[in-house]
Amino acid sequence: MSTSLELKYLSDSLEGTLLYDDLHKTLYATDASAYRIIPTAVALPKTNEDIVKLVRFAEKYKISLIPRTAGTSLAGQTVGNGIIVDVSKYFTKIVAFDPIKKTVTVQPGVIRDELNLYLKPHGVFFGPNTSTSSRCMIGGMVGNNSSGTTSIRYGVTRDKIVEIKAILSDGSVAVFSDLSPAEFMAKTKGDTLESTIYKNIFEELSNKEIQHEITREFPKPEIHRRNTGYAVDILLKSELFAGTEPTINLGKLLCGSEGTLAFTTEVTLKVDALPPSKNIMVVAHFHSIQESLEAVVVAMKHHLYTCEMIDDTILDCTKNNREQSKNRFFLQGEPKAIMMFEVASNDMEDTERQADALIKELQENNFGYALPKIYGSDIDKVNELRKAGLGLLGSIVGDNKAADSIEDTAVELSDLPSYIVEFSAMMKRHNQEAIYYAHAGAGELHLRPVLNLKAKEGIHQFRSIATEVAVLVKKYRGSLSGEHGDGIVRGEFLPFMIGEKNYELLKRIKLAFDPNSVMNMGKIVNALKMDENLRFEPGREEPEVQTIQDFSDSMGILRAAEKCNGSGDCRKPPSAGGTMCPSYRATLNEKDTTRARANALREYLTHSEKDNKFNHKELYEVFELCISCKACASECPSNVDVAALKSEFLYQYQKANGFSFRNKIFANNAKLNKLGSIFPALTNFMVNTPLVKKGMGVASKREVPLLAPKTFKKWIENNKYKNKNYFICKWESSAVL
Repeated sequence: MSTSLELKYLSDSLEGTLLYDDLHKTLYATDASAYRIIPTAVALPKTNEDIVKLVRFAEKYKISLIPRTAGTSLAGQTVGNGIIVDVSKYFTKIVAFDPIKKTVTVQPGVIRDELNLYLKPHGVFFGPNTSTSSRCMIGGMVGNNSSGTTSIRYGVTRDKIVEIKAILSDGSVAVFSDLSPAEFMAKTKGDTLESTIYKNIFEELSNKEIQHEITREFPKPEIHRRNTGYAVDILLKSELFAGTEPTINLGKLLCGSEGTLAFTTEVTLKVDALPPSKNIMVVAHFHSIQESLEAVVVAMKHHLYTCEMIDDTILDCTKNNREQSKNRFFLQGEPKAIMMFEVASNDMEDTERQADALIKELQENNFGYALPKIYGSDIDKVNELRKAGLGLLGSIVGDNKAADSIEDTAVELSDLPSYIVEFSAMMKRHNQEAIYYAHAGAGELHLRPVLNLKAKEGIHQFRSIATEVAVLVKKYRGSLSGEHGDGIVRGEFLPFMIGEKNYELLKRIKLAFDPNSVMNMGKIVNALKMDENLRFEPGREEPEVQTIQDFSDSMGILRAAEKCNGSGDCRKPPSAGGTMCPSYRATLNEKDTTRARANALREYLTHSEKDNKFNHKELYEVFELCISCKACASECPSNVDVAALKSEFLYQYQKANGFSFRNKIFANNAKLNKLGSIFPALTNFMVNTPLVKKGMGVASKREVPLLAPKTFKKWIENNKYKNKNYFICKWESSAVL
């Protein structure tokens, strides 16, 4: 393990930034998953050379590099005890666009929706569309092989991979793209790490017994959304291994590998023509979950562009959310579930015919008690309500939360109703009412039990439910992960899901790519235990935190902070609309997000041994740039009100530390300005000198507002007779108006 001195040397050698203070290590200890691991350091590289230096440092000191973009991973992919490498700030360039080939080349920190804003004038877009598309980044989508709402029409991220440029675990650079069998074999010659990788893949996958094991044990090929281990089954489609495809691309293998094989620095993607412009959404209302899933099998016979589900638990959460409560306009009654079926074409009459044909068939099969059609901008509102699902689950008050232990299973569409019948029966055996939402049309539902992961019994259920679901998914030859990846939460089940022989194959492939164990260890293969390193310590005694404000609606300030589940809505750029979070938009630093403030408060209130748990300079630092605009109070789907948290923190912190000189200056600015106005010219000169600004805590580049040579009060006194009639006339004129 590296020391502070060694980290200092590394920091000095980077063009970017290396952070290893307690605050930043705390902020990056969690992502959107249930896990918490304090890292050694956090790196914000600026160049490829920085990443090479980080790789070689990690190799020398035998620590792991954990790639991270927006930190919205749900399986624990972006937490670890090595160096978190956050590329979200500097690796944000759209490198090239080729309108002829319909490809775009980007760095991993490009936001998905920002990319599509760039592509829209060219009449194309990048299809995979996650619920976090306003802030998730291409690097993360490649790492997880993300899918989202549009996969039934436009495919998954792996389908879009043209080329990946990556830094290998020895610091060398490799480019993975389509190769003919002859070109592939040429790559196996030589003694570089890249040659070793190609040689290993060829030797392993040429083995007929290994091919048979992959075909027998991996999820059904009909399940397009699958992230189970490394995508070796995809490689078998190549002519090189007796398949039918003329080329092979190891970039497809890197896609979904969660940064465990190489560090991606550039991605070239295929893009599609923009969807048809005339669309209609039929929002079917159902009395039961089972009815809604049976309806999906019928609906998917139609040419749908999206087929998404939301259950009543999430719909109930929207009632108390300021932003999403406005998007409930289409709901009729109290459905147990709704399905969002979208049809589209470039002719509105044709779209209407499609929608009517869908509604007619649903009615003929007695599916849905209400089938309203939604048009225009209202469709965006319904989609926003669906996208807020994950964040809304965080707003559930108390310690029982929707846990993401099993929330990513995928089966063949025809198996979905039967699978859910068995799943629901299993949930009843565990006295659970699970939450169901997301991608029903692709055979994938996000299924979440409601558990208390602070209690030992909750942890026991966390594992036992996950184990039983793995057995059930295997029965249907499904995928334990459809789009969110194996990470920590599912990696432990891989030997069972794909068979021991295939699991040993994955370990050998990992070793070929990463012989020195540099790349994101503890994910996919040799995974950490799924019920360890959790955000909450099971069986802990909840700290008593006294506050001057009333946080009883959240069961206390600690649970108010714990509402944040890390989904990162606060990282969305201005183009996504809204104002959350202004300070993050200015700095692009994780420290200045709503998420960081909630996470930091949770950490210090939980782990502090001080009598006044608020008395930490790190908390002062993380709250300092919050401008208390309260945008989070309305825009955060988890209802995290940081302005309220900050006001409580400041009261408690200042109770222990008193008020700073800057606080006193600005609190008494009216009195001081009155004194300064006696000699305004002298005051204006003095307050704008670097020394005085520094003493007042004002940024050196900011100009302190100047005092007028004459105060308004003095001007009135000097002109009260001269302008008496003028003021009377103006007042009378205003009164008439």
